[in-house]
This record gives sequence, C-alpha cells and structure tokens, in this order.
Amino acid sequence: MSELEQARKVLQMEADAIEELIPRVDEHFAAAVQMILGCSGRTVITGMGKSGIIGRKMAATLASTGTPSFYLHPAEGIHGDLGMVTEGDVVIALSNSGETAEVLHILPSLRRIGAKIIAMVGNATSTLAKNADIVLDVAVSQEACPLGLAPTSSTTAALAYGDALAIALLSARKFTADQFAIFHPGGSLGRKLLLTVNDIMHKGQENPLVTADITVKDALFVITDKGLGAVAVVDQDKKMLGILTDGDVRRALSHGFDFLAKPVTEIMTTNPITITKDRLAAEALHIMESHKPKPITVLPVIDKNKHAIGLLHMTDLVHQGVV
Repeated sequence: MSELEQARKVLQMEADAIEELIPRVDEHFAAAVQMILGCSGRTVITGMGKSGIIGRKMAATLASTGTPSFYLHPAEGIHGDLGMVTEGDVVIALSNSGETAEVLHILPSLRRIGAKIIAMVGNATSTLAKNADIVLDVAVSQEACPLGLAPTSSTTAALAYGDALAIALLSARKFTADQFAIFHPGGSLGRKLLLTVNDIMHKGQENPLVTADITVKDALFVITDKGLGAVAVVDQDKKMLGILTDGDVRRALSHGFDFLAKPVTEIMTTNPITITKDRLAAEALHIMESHKPKPITVLPVIDKNKHAIGLLHMTDLVHQGVV
C-alpha cells in the first residue's frame, strides 16, 4: 500500500469512527448536558496521556463557549491539585480503556469532595464507567494505527464527541456571538467578533452623498474625491434612494457618453442592499461576499429611518483584519 493510500485509509477510518458515535448521542448524552447545565461550579476535565491532550482541548472549547471549565492533570491531582475541585463541580474523566491508573486513583477523592462524575470511555464496563454517575460511550471499532497501538481513531472520536457536547451546551445556554467575543478579545478572531459596522464605516464628511437631481458627471467628481468607488443617492432629507458605483458608470459607457449629463437617477442602482451601523463587521463581510450574481465591494449604512449615514468598503474590512 502506498503512502497516499495509507493516508486516505486513515482518514476514512477516523471518519467512520465519528459516524459510529452519532447513534450514541442519546439519553446519556442528554443527561450529561443537563448535569452540566445544573452545575453550580465548574466543569473539570481530566485524562492522562493522549486523553489528557483531548481533555485540554475540551476544557478550552467549553470555557470559550459559556461553560466555565478547566483541565486537571490526574497525576498532579493526587499531589494536591484536587484542591481545585469543589462539591459543586462536574468532572468529565476521559480514558479509552477506562482503567487508567492515574484517573482511577483520584475517583475516591472526587467522591469524598462530592463532585459529580461523567465518564467518557471506550469501555462501558470498565472500572471508571462503573464508578461514574453518567457514562458516555465513545468506543471505536478499531484504531487507524495499523499496529492497533497508537491512539488515533479513539482520540479523534473523543474530540468530536467533546465538541458535540460543547455546542449542545452553547445552544442550551443561548450563548451569543457577543458573549463569545468577550472571551476572544485578541487577534484576528477578536477583531472579527468585536468590530461593528459603526466602528469602521465612513461617516460624516467621509460619507459620499449626492442628491437625486445631480448629474452623473458631477457625481463622478464626488466618487473620485472620496475614493470609495461609489456614492449614495439621497433625497433632501438624506433618505436613501439608491447608489451609484463605478461599475454602474462602466456599464453605461458601453452605450456612449450622453448619460454623463443626465440625472444620476438614470443609471443608479435603486433599492441597494444596506446594513445598519450596529451590525457586526463580520456580518457585513458575509453580505458582501455572498451577494449574487457576484460579490459587492461597497455597502451603504442606513439608520432606522433609512437615512444614509455611512458607507462601508471591502478594503475597510481588509485593513481591520476582518477578512
């Protein structure tokens, strides 16, 4: 078997392992969700070795999606770190075999503390499973490792099941993008989540506006001066009537130059797609990119009374790191 064939086989085996879990999103899964939702403390994830690595990712995902959580190394737990666990906590213990010594050693202390225990195991009859309040069966038919030794399919399955648990909790809590942004203030992700249209749109003197009676030629001067490739067309009360873009002008040029002396309303785009200033910049990006038949580069911003209060350009999103 070639390297490429082996790689494809591994991916297929791991995909199959995840598919095997779908029927096991059952009453036990629902009970685990309810236990965590009713938890007065935090969700503690523990596991050894590769299961510990998956546990760290689970804890990070839970914490960032509205479920206070942290990872507890079981070996450190028996040397004092169990002091971080309280009676109001729920502990999710990961072990494919269900017989991991370090995890089993902390079970008596967890029971004495009074924490609830959810076992995420590949062996539903194991010692860990027998000593848990809820058992989540994440067993796989076989590891993708040809030797059957390295945790591969089993860790992939556990990771995916953990994601399913986190998203089910997110949904139950009605966790919002704004809440998510609070936990992700840094970097590109933070910019995407925290920035609103109002933060980056061109407004005031930078907002290109013309009235409906102006000629296309004069509107072109405004477009050139503002450098945004478009101008909003408004009535005397600054209510949006349409938008004239450099694309509209290029299309009109195919029919001659007479249109330059005509009112801008002759070639403008009426009823353009708009957005309000309170919407997320990421949402504006989605609107612009998903426009049919092709993406648009400018988006007028209006208030609740349809006044043209700003203009957003794709380059603004690029400069702010939203794209």
